[in-house]
Amino acid sequence: MSDYIYMLESHLSPDQNRVVEDVQAAAVQANVNVFLTGGAMRDMLAGLRIRDLDFAIEGKALKVAQAVSERAGAKTTSVDDNRKAAELVFPSGVTAQIGMSRQEKYGRTGGKPQVAPATIQDDLRRRDFTCNAIALSLNQASRGLLLDPMNGLADIQRHELRSVSPYGFYDDPSRLLRLIRFRVRLGFTVEERTQMQVANAREAEVEKSIPAKALGEELKRICAEDNPAEILKALEDAGLASLFLPSGGGKFNMAGVVRMEKLARLLPDDYRSRAARFGPLLYALTEKMTPKEKQALVKATELGKADVDQWQKLEARSKKLETVLRSARIRKASQVYHIVAAAAPDELLFLLYHSALKPVQERLKNHFQKYLPAVQEVTAEEWATLESKPGTPRYIKTRDDFITNLLDNRPPKKREPPPVPGGAPGAPPAPGAAPANPATGAAAATGSTPEGPGATAAGTPARTRKGN
Repeated sequence: MSDYIYMLESHLSPDQNRVVEDVQAAAVQANVNVFLTGGAMRDMLAGLRIRDLDFAIEGKALKVAQAVSERAGAKTTSVDDNRKAAELVFPSGVTAQIGMSRQEKYGRTGGKPQVAPATIQDDLRRRDFTCNAIALSLNQASRGLLLDPMNGLADIQRHELRSVSPYGFYDDPSRLLRLIRFRVRLGFTVEERTQMQVANAREAEVEKSIPAKALGEELKRICAEDNPAEILKALEDAGLASLFLPSGGGKFNMAGVVRMEKLARLLPDDYRSRAARFGPLLYALTEKMTPKEKQALVKATELGKADVDQWQKLEARSKKLETVLRSARIRKASQVYHIVAAAAPDELLFLLYHSALKPVQERLKNHFQKYLPAVQEVTAEEWATLESKPGTPRYIKTRDDFITNLLDNRPPKKREPPPVPGGAPGAPPAPGAAPANPATGAAAATGSTPEGPGATAAGTPARTRKGN
């Protein structure tokens, strides 16, 4: 086995490894060559977690993408007919792009490229930065062969971002935005010649030629990052944030973005949750803008109706979930878990950011900090003991019942007795302290949510009920 294949399989999750196998099988069936490229190779060689899989096909890529979709039950989320590329989301949540190995020629700055099929070597030479211009052969005759015509591996080892072509920023000015996003995400420095190329491109004002649709796509990618606030601040410092706010209208609410960014870390780090960050983050970003300024942003980025609704209708959509979560009928941890598990991630994130109701906030945080981790600790061996076939309605019900029993019958955590004021045994409680429970000697609890141990919705002692 090639060292690089071993490294790849070690970096990929089991679900990602299965996707690689599915794409390889589809490529063999179509009799075309397939390579792992782009961000997946960069992240693997940099020792980072691989988020997305990028495949280059020497041949009919869309045909391979369709075969993979049918074989693995993947959903096609977007298709670029010009570049012959498709983006897929698999049932496991793994995301992948399958695109034709190609050459691109630009007639004008920021224009639509003329695309032609090409070898993988030519494909790598037309990419944006050397760290993204590396490929790994997944073909039987050369499996594990590393292709690095632009010496990108050395740049990754030096933690440097270097442009593949001196004309890269003129051909595709949106690379100015990507350079900043990669610099912040990876913590790399920009190579000296690339800095000069950026300066020359900015002097020529090529950023004014970035298509509106490209601005919208980049905004969505920024929202899916772990540190969007830092990226937006870097864009502001570079004088590029104004591209999203034409005519100087409005300002980004950076404080809101920072807060939303922290709250997003409570949610699971998967494709579904990352994709759901766009609406809440855009809400926070534009919170202090007037309706006219928000409309100007939509126009400048050519956001589609679905994207705009995801942002502007989020507050109205979240009201129903807020009403459910505040209900006094919720008395058990399992009730919170099942409500939150079935809810849309963007609505959960919005309520964490926006809801002023204490029961809602506490229940959401209890879910992500207590109940969800408890379920995630269940081993594969324990899940395997459940009767019926996974994916069937009976299995889903059995699984839900298992989770309910797990959460509602957790042994209560032992609480340390409160310190005695002044350190003297038997001393009276401090002024304002809760009176001690004569049965336990512990201070009386004041649960603020109904599902708290020993409390009902009204905060009165509950009748016999198991701890949760």
